Amino acid sequence: MLTYEHCTLCPRKCGVDRTAGQLGFCGMPAALRAAKAMLHYGEEPPVSGAFGTGAVFFSGCTLRCVYCQNGEISAGGKGVVLDSRRLREIFANLIDEGAQSIDLVTPTHFLPDILPALSPKLPVPVVYNCGGYERVETLRELEGLVDVYLPDFKYVDNALAAELSRAPDYYEVASAAIREMYRQVGGAVVNDGILERGLLIRHLILPGHLENSLRVIEWVAANFPKNDVLFSLMCQYVPTGKVAPPLDRCLTEEEYDGAVSWMELCGLTNGYTQDFAAATTEYLPDFDFGGI
Repeated sequence: MLTYEHCTLCPRKCGVDRTAGQLGFCGMPAALRAAKAMLHYGEEPPVSGAFGTGAVFFSGCTLRCVYCQNGEISAGGKGVVLDSRRLREIFANLIDEGAQSIDLVTPTHFLPDILPALSPKLPVPVVYNCGGYERVETLRELEGLVDVYLPDFKYVDNALAAELSRAPDYYEVASAAIREMYRQVGGAVVNDGILERGLLIRHLILPGHLENSLRVIEWVAANFPKNDVLFSLMCQYVPTGKVAPPLDRCLTEEEYDGAVSWMELCGLTNGYTQDFAAATTEYLPDFDFGGI
């Protein structure tokens, strides 16, 4: 059973009693908090579909990526307190508006309140959108409730993960978590352009760290049957806040082309690349509590 008392929901396993107001790494008490609910068209095509995915952006995060573009909610904690009943109403409203899936964005640290809102089963796929840094034991509680896993796989280089996301064990934790996700949902099933079930792994290439990206691509190619999972190679990095070189610049076309070529050479042909115009903050949500 997932609980906020002696919280071990994420790999940090802080052990704090969030019901007593104690705060762990995520910085969130035992009160579900979200900053936006909207029809979102910026996810990969089989997630957004033609009419958008119903994205709910939860406050707090179990990572501390220095380059995070959602820092006001992930680290700043901006959001509105909800309960499970209200969250279920939000899901229903988004579906009524045409959402072709429900996209739970950074949900892990609020799962005790989110899981009741997922029962009975929703009439559209439930997407678990996370940073990949997940406990296998927690993921097992989601089996049968999540249709699509949408994790990042940020790093194979643990030193880089420690420096940029304060997660020195990221590779071991995320690789085990992603294997568990695949065990639960299996190969990708796409019908009428919508990912109904399966695993879609994302990777954002960071400027100056192409070697890490090449190793991520190799890992994905080596660990799943050919074309059984979807892979999204992203070039949308934009510097935010005060970041040190080389993160103070966008990717070069040479960096992205090199990663795309390696992706093709490794046989990851079932997936997505981005146009270089994606490197902009223009499409970031305005966390104005809309839809909440």
